Amino acid sequence: MRPVKLQAAMEYLMTYSWALLVIALVLVSLFALGLFNPGNVISSQCILPAGLSCVSVFLASNGLASINLLQATDTPINLTAWGCNANQTVQNMYKPLNPPSNQIKMQIGANYTFNVQCWAGTSQYSGTAGSAFRGYLIVNYTETTTGFPHTVVGQLTAKLT
Repeated sequence: MRPVKLQAAMEYLMTYSWALLVIALVLVSLFALGLFNPGNVISSQCILPAGLSCVSVFLASNGLASINLLQATDTPINLTAWGCNANQTVQNMYKPLNPPSNQIKMQIGANYTFNVQCWAGTSQYSGTAGSAFRGYLIVNYTETTTGFPHTVVGQLTAKLT
């Protein structure tokens, strides 16, 4: 009777050992494919308050962002300045020269692609390709009908290319 119990115990251990070995191999292969690297999972996105939205965002490793902005406010607007910073400041914002003649005029439903240098505090942002940038996109605009200025702050998450 004793050898049967030992044989059952050995079969139990062997069966579960093979199962654990298969699970370990699957985890190692997933790790090798980069599934557990957060840089592979992050997608670029830009979240702005109602009225403006980002159609697409690309961020180069030198910190230069290319953003396609969609205008969905109630009235036409003039973009007066925009900036990208890791903290929520308006330092180093890009302003078109000789406003208002060079301001970007956007009708309702129009979109415009602009480039902006992202900053990390007081220095230009730079990182390695595949890493993530988390910061803020600040857009200043003026309503053309009322002349009221607005400042919109949105969150920007981008995977560096």
